[in-house]
Amino acid sequence: MSNPHHLLLLAGAAEARDIAEALAARSAPRVTASLHYAERAAGPLSVPTRIGGFGGTDGFAGFLGEQGITAVLDATHPFAVQITQRSRDICAQRGVPFAQVLRPEWYPETGDIWHDVADEAEAAQIIPRDARVFTTTGRATIEKFAGLRARHLFVRQLRDGTQPRPIDNMTYVRGVGPFSVADEIALFKKLGIDWLVTRNAGGVINHTKIEAARVLGINVAMIRRPEQLDAPRLQTVQAALDWVAAL
Repeated sequence: MSNPHHLLLLAGAAEARDIAEALAARSAPRVTASLHYAERAAGPLSVPTRIGGFGGTDGFAGFLGEQGITAVLDATHPFAVQITQRSRDICAQRGVPFAQVLRPEWYPETGDIWHDVADEAEAAQIIPRDARVFTTTGRATIEKFAGLRARHLFVRQLRDGTQPRPIDNMTYVRGVGPFSVADEIALFKKLGIDWLVTRNAGGVINHTKIEAARVLGINVAMIRRPEQLDAPRLQTVQAALDWVAAL
């Protein structure tokens, strides 16, 4: 068919910003972006954007119908498997073209000290008692660190405000990226970090913490990606733009 009348861009990954900017410069298609959390975007996207969830499966299906969505481009986080699965399945049911933007994952390089783990709970089991740990997996995953015996846990969070501390000896560290390698090195030195827990999200922007850990000889508990769904997959911004153009 010709260019879709209305494309829904599920944002969240860094690539979504570049995709939105490129599509905003085109006369077609009409584009609406969706962000679950406003603070995950470094400023407004270049296309009209809705903030918040859809209200589950029925809410998402209803939004597609009400807004006349005729194609969905999923540029959410590589670990947002439930969102991707819901979007893919509903699009298939409705005959709406769907594709996932999934950047390549990271691989260890010379000097990296990686420990492959399935999740935060497994990371907690291998981190020694005297460690000072920094995690970028977010507040929502803190309870998975319940078995952590480390001396201190620092949790990067996007939003200000007093939050519950479900684990003893933990501190929230506010920070909204992007962060340079120098920024991360300075922060890790300041906090005395010797273990980093992070997800294998891939990409360039978020890789600076990995480079900083390499420079400082910090252990990295690398949470492997969940098994990805069977769906049309695009690894780059250009591939995503080409997919839209071919609709």
